[in-house]
Amino acid sequence: MGASFVPPPRWSSELLDRDIAAAVEAFRLERFEEPLEQYHAHLDECLGTVEELIELTVDLAELRERAGEVVAEARYIEAMRFLAGPFISVDDLRVIAQASLAPTALRADQVAAARVVETVLAGLDRRRFPWVGEAREPHEDEKSAAALATASLMATERVRTLRRNEARVVQESAVADALRQAGFREVAAPRVIRTLEEAPGPGEFCTERTFGDRKADLVVGLWDRRRMPLECKASNSATNSYKRVNHEAASKAETWLQDFGRSQVVPAAVLSGVFKRANLEDAQARGLTLLWAHRLDDMLAWISSTRAHA
Repeated sequence: MGASFVPPPRWSSELLDRDIAAAVEAFRLERFEEPLEQYHAHLDECLGTVEELIELTVDLAELRERAGEVVAEARYIEAMRFLAGPFISVDDLRVIAQASLAPTALRADQVAAARVVETVLAGLDRRRFPWVGEAREPHEDEKSAAALATASLMATERVRTLRRNEARVVQESAVADALRQAGFREVAAPRVIRTLEEAPGPGEFCTERTFGDRKADLVVGLWDRRRMPLECKASNSATNSYKRVNHEAASKAETWLQDFGRSQVVPAAVLSGVFKRANLEDAQARGLTLLWAHRLDDMLAWISSTRAHA
């Protein structure tokens, strides 16, 4: 039965190279036109927080003694993560310190608060904060330089996170708008879609649902009654593209194909940014249909072709 369905697009190496180049150019233009005001605003805010943290803890010498005050505010907890070299991610700090990072939880558990502080101190960047290891007061210029460097790291990471989140939201919105223009109707499917019957039907779609056991950014009901769980993936480097496409999207595709059947679902990803061709070829071979944010007409044309078996 499945053999009669219109197969999803599969791209040759030459066509992948074409679209990789187009996506890189779109990414380059977007970054070139991006204003610096956002980074500078975050830098100013982060610098104020870092300077307050250093003052509160008497140049970090009393970080242990002031743990209760430090963990009382989320902005101080964020700044503490960036005192380490390299900085500690939220997930890593949770695991290493074996503690929630919510200020309310830490205020109620001083032992956990102490573990968080000790974890940060164990990874403290001794070259940025040399006076701590040398048990002396810092010179004003080295303290100012350390605060600025820490704030710069914080602001950079904030902007990177915002870029990733904004790119995904923009992609999701663009895909949803394209589907609406093609005559699809957005429906309120269950938050967790366990069976194909619970998924959007032909000519319908929904956003951000758990499809089977894995989250999908959108789930589309194709005209031939197959379902297309779709991920929106933005990458800022060829190295990053492995995580976005192979580790995340292709892994989900394999799970969906196994759980629902190859004749029932068409896992897909809409891509924007910088990607490595070898990674895309691997993902495609694992069953992930590749679509491009700069070529959504390709997606709509293929979806329209599934009407032949409606």
